[in-house]
Amino acid sequence: MKVFCERLKEMRKLCNYTQRDMANKLGIAQPSYARYENGSSEPTLERLANIATILDCSTDHLLGLKEF
Repeated sequence: MKVFCERLKEMRKLCNYTQRDMANKLGIAQPSYARYENGSSEPTLERLANIATILDCSTDHLLGLKEF
């Protein structure tokens, strides 16, 4: 989970999105998105796929299974 949190934040910043931007794109509240980055909550598989699409990367990358 730690790898996911770090990569999520890294990719969000690389795309120049704020947490609020990501939350809006996902249709959730900003505090809900923040919990993904701080590791207190995990996204559903569907939401994980949406995050990867928004950040233009693979779910494998976000989960630390492989580089881009």
